[in-house]
Amino acid sequence: MNNTMDKKSGLKVVFAAIAIQLTIGIAYIWSVFQTGIADSIFGGDNAAAGLTFSLLLALLAIGSVIGGKLAVKYTTRIVVFIGGLILAAGFFLASLVTAEVPWLLWVTYGIMGGIGMGFMYSTTIACAQKWYPTKKGRVTGIIVATLGFGGVIFTPIVESLIVTFGGAGIGEPKTFMVLGVVFLVVCSIGSIFMKNPPEGYGMEAAASDDVNASVNEPKNYTSSEMVKTTKYYLITAAFLLACMGGLMMIGFAKPIAVAKGLESTATIGVLAISMTNSLGRLFWGMVSDKLGRINTILILLAGSAVFALFVNVAQDYAIYVLIALIGFFYGGGLSTFPSLTSDIFGAKHMAANYGFVLLGFGVAAIVSSQIAGHYKNIAADDISLMFPAFVIASCCAVGGIVIMLILKKMPR
Repeated sequence: MNNTMDKKSGLKVVFAAIAIQLTIGIAYIWSVFQTGIADSIFGGDNAAAGLTFSLLLALLAIGSVIGGKLAVKYTTRIVVFIGGLILAAGFFLASLVTAEVPWLLWVTYGIMGGIGMGFMYSTTIACAQKWYPTKKGRVTGIIVATLGFGGVIFTPIVESLIVTFGGAGIGEPKTFMVLGVVFLVVCSIGSIFMKNPPEGYGMEAAASDDVNASVNEPKNYTSSEMVKTTKYYLITAAFLLACMGGLMMIGFAKPIAVAKGLESTATIGVLAISMTNSLGRLFWGMVSDKLGRINTILILLAGSAVFALFVNVAQDYAIYVLIALIGFFYGGGLSTFPSLTSDIFGAKHMAANYGFVLLGFGVAAIVSSQIAGHYKNIAADDISLMFPAFVIASCCAVGGIVIMLILKKMPR
């Protein structure tokens, strides 16, 4: 009887996490807003507009650290509810920003949106992992895949809203307002179902799972203990380097497609990277349960290093295939790094610990957008001039491979 009740409780947590992640995935389709916001708010400066999205991703990491610590002190339910309020307020206030005060978009959509997402992102993942300790990769993959899939579902909806409210450069503010309401409703309801399992739940099953034994540690590290280890810095640095190419493409998929003469179908680029990003999270999360986290991450880094070098030569609809492949391998990192963090540093403080690992992701978000935005400004008339940005991304992936090989050689 208790086992049945536990399974039902676990499923409720997973489904609530899926609903929340699916909804906050809307914030990831920044590429749909990029051109209109750059022209109407930032005077055509792509780098300044792109910084909005970068700040959201960077503050997601900080929000995850804060939210993770609060979830341990209070409850996941309370933290998720507060996160939903912050995210909704950020988007509502973003709808009021004008060209006279463009920096307010960084504060509202970027900082408030990122902190709100962070409160919900790692806490929902950590909560679900605790219910399924022997299937961390699969459960994490399913949950974070829905965040990516949110882009697939909402891209055409958001595009339609922008057109309905006046078109690019005009319709974005009212669209932000509508999205704020969606965040408030879904995240508030979803928070009701978020709860941790009883203390010690699934410990025996987890102890018998040796798939990732090469990185397993018997101890539940607190964040202060974790940041004193070499492994933390290696993982965080690898995460930073692994995300560069994917983040560049997520923020500029549509502008790149337009620059290659595919303006009428450019939204396909956003859909392609959103869908494969989502599928990659699910697929590689399950693969990591079989191959191990480090081996899976090495494959992901190798693929990212290669695909980034083909952005310049891909022509016509081939660019959509390349965008899809970059998204597929980038997405895999977002499901394997949370599981790797839990494997090495324990599940108890995973939400806060993964928030610290996400700091690498946050740095990558800011750096990648500025690099890509800089070269996109240079490449206003010739998209091939943006190629150096993706060469940098490829070199970063190679650096990540070196770091992960070092981690693999370290003693248990």
